[in-house]
Amino acid sequence: MSRHVAIVTDSTAYLPPRMMERHGITTVPLTVVLGDQALEEGTEISTRSLAQALQKRRSVTTSRPSPRQFAETYRKVAASGATGIVSLHLSGELSGTYDAAVTAAREAPVPVRVVDTGTVAMALGFCALAAAETAQSGGTVDEAVTAAEKRAAGTAAYFYVDTLDYLRRGGRIGTAQALLGSALAVKPLLQLEGGRIELLEKVRTASKAIARLEEIVADRAGSAPVDIAVHHLSAADRASALAERVRGRVPGLADLHVSEVGAVIGAHTGPGLLGVVVSPR
Repeated sequence: MSRHVAIVTDSTAYLPPRMMERHGITTVPLTVVLGDQALEEGTEISTRSLAQALQKRRSVTTSRPSPRQFAETYRKVAASGATGIVSLHLSGELSGTYDAAVTAAREAPVPVRVVDTGTVAMALGFCALAAAETAQSGGTVDEAVTAAEKRAAGTAAYFYVDTLDYLRRGGRIGTAQALLGSALAVKPLLQLEGGRIELLEKVRTASKAIARLEEIVADRAGSAPVDIAVHHLSAADRASALAERVRGRVPGLADLHVSEVGAVIGAHTGPGLLGVVVSPR
């Protein structure tokens, strides 16, 4: 049995399965509640099913993992030989996931450091990768946490949504901001700032908003080595086209990931989402 520092994250990191396997990252799923059904993200609900439910205006909510789920995960990871665990999670401003992990960590059989990364999606995923790479090279729990926090501090996440209504319904953006966007018939660009979703700019049309998103990403990336992830929900063609344009505008691009978000983030953004994560190495 190998002795090691293990990395745990949650399902909103949206890391490709092969990448999680390669780096030994364990994921704890959040839940989507569709009507009266509670479904685990990643295994029990597809993004297509989610999009259809949203378009039909069915009741869709999300729920954090329970402390018991985290406790079981920590026990299993410790049983595999981990001498310490770094547990990295989406912003506490968006979910109670961090709090559930903290509760479970108190009773874990090995030391657990729980980190609120203040991020979500591949912004969280890049933090988990940084921690895992440090752990795999023999780093301690403290060193893995430092690597994750450094990556989080330098990472930016921007996104476009067709409407602010889904974010308003889920309480992830203020009602006044959402109503202002609707009244002016603008297309919003948002950013993750201080762990919260904030309105960045208001643009008149979808095409102009996406072009502006591309400009913002290119400016943020600069010429230093950088990883970028392009996310979408039911907008694969737009995401692929945006990714190719970004590839041509970012000279320091290292890795570029294009993926559809899972049901938890999709429930709060709605179909048409385009998101871009810029993460300097």
